[in-house]
Amino acid sequence: MWRICPRLRDRGRSLLNRPSCDPTGSMWPRPTPRPPSRAYVPPTERKRFYQNVSISQGEGGFEINLDHRKLKTPQAKLFTVPSEALAIAVATEWDSQQDTIKFYTMHLTTLCNTSLDNPTQRNKDQMIRAAVKFLDTDTICYRVEEPETLVELQKNEWDPIIEWAEKRYGVEIGSSTSIMGPSIPTQTREVLTSHLSSYNLWALQGIEFVVAQLKSMVLTLGVIDRRLTVEQAVLLSRLEEEYQIQKWGNIEWAHDYELQELRARTAAGTLFVHLCLESSTVKHKLLQE
Repeated sequence: MWRICPRLRDRGRSLLNRPSCDPTGSMWPRPTPRPPSRAYVPPTERKRFYQNVSISQGEGGFEINLDHRKLKTPQAKLFTVPSEALAIAVATEWDSQQDTIKFYTMHLTTLCNTSLDNPTQRNKDQMIRAAVKFLDTDTICYRVEEPETLVELQKNEWDPIIEWAEKRYGVEIGSSTSIMGPSIPTQTREVLTSHLSSYNLWALQGIEFVVAQLKSMVLTLGVIDRRLTVEQAVLLSRLEEEYQIQKWGNIEWAHDYELQELRARTAAGTLFVHLCLESSTVKHKLLQE
């Protein structure tokens, strides 16, 4: 089954609005021994070498084709994703590249590569423990004692999200002004561990990616559960920085870029989680619209 995707950009937007010698095998650097990392560092740009992008269904899932060459991972594995919706979104990233391929903009592709190659060689239990451990340093659980205006801002903006999470999952989280952070009850960890166990390994990779962007497990739960939009979650994660910007001014070339990049990465991670939970195929009607 082949579908040529010269206009996958438009189809990808609809999904977002619902958040060897073979060039495809050698476009990424060959893996060399190095300390474990959480995700691949994107390579530099290179000239676009393909005309059309398509997806096809193979025995292991859905594959991405650049012209008639199959995409491969940095470790030279066949790039295969579990759902057609995710394949369409990844193909959209490749189809959106212009004269050069900007790998650093292709967050979905990077997340798929990490899921397929698993460079840290972690299993599901290890990934869940790593995600839950973020509670110990959760951004919105750490509060300042001064100035009073920032104290009030944190209370007004962060408390409702913590209260939502506590009610939604039946746990206790709390907040603290201590440098040690709040004391997270063992039962809270157990409940959230059980909740995360309901996600597959691919989705967990996306959840951990979003947590790393927002520096908050609570905000990640909020955005994955659609309690928060990506924009809201990002602003809440940057609350103190935004406060300082309002007070001292904005460095446009730095702060604006950082904000947009954080939104892009958070949106990609959130979309990745939801697409990894989609059924393997999507309706043909969607592909024809």
